[in-house]
Amino acid sequence: MPSSTTPIAPTPNRVPDVTVDFWIIKLLAVTMGETAADYLAVNLGLGLPMTSAIMCGVLAVALILQFAQKEYVPWAYWLAVVMISVVGTLVSDNLVDNFGVALATTTIAFSIALALTFGAWYASEKTLSIHTIFTTRREIFYWFAILFTFALGTSSGDLVAERFDLGYLTTGYIFGGIIALVALAYYLFKLNGILAFWLAYIFTRPLGASFGDLLSQPSEYGGLGFGTTITSLLFLGAIVLLVVYMTISRRFDKDDALILGGE
Repeated sequence: MPSSTTPIAPTPNRVPDVTVDFWIIKLLAVTMGETAADYLAVNLGLGLPMTSAIMCGVLAVALILQFAQKEYVPWAYWLAVVMISVVGTLVSDNLVDNFGVALATTTIAFSIALALTFGAWYASEKTLSIHTIFTTRREIFYWFAILFTFALGTSSGDLVAERFDLGYLTTGYIFGGIIALVALAYYLFKLNGILAFWLAYIFTRPLGASFGDLLSQPSEYGGLGFGTTITSLLFLGAIVLLVVYMTISRRFDKDDALILGGE
């Protein structure tokens, strides 16, 4: 039994701190999720059902790897985010394209699902903070929330860009402006930090998806025509570089902490 003077190490958080590089890689991940789903389903000719089945299997493996970690490990965490971004896009696309559900309906449905997830999470844990994801139950709630934010972002982004016919660029500006307002409310008007985080997290999805479609879609559909292959590879390369940077930075931070702790 440790003595009363023995310090107790804090339980490690299993998700990353919210920093500038967090938002950069998150935006890259959601953009790639949009273009990669289109690439697999359309360019490779797999179709939505087959693509969905394959990617759900890959997501299951990614989440098993993530849950096996007892602290934040950049490659495992961001692999799960990228995969859940792709699956979130496919869930929305399947409902709209295969089952004929209106985008307005899916947007409302995913909003309700996300609200119910937050409600169950708070009822169980009395917090929605991402700074205390150190139990399996909290992490399960966390990933359900992430999945629904991605599905909601896909539906709401497509609703504004396609059904409201505002185009991808205008849609990106709209959601970028909303995120800027959330940031302004947080820094100037002391908006609750947890609420600000989740609002920004939700709206970065349609922002990224809009710019992903802008880059990848043909000019006749309002895009720049780079294609889903090039766009997906560009964003995947950027994600890999950032994950390597995060891994190296985290290792240095741990080494510094050990040095300071030994003094």
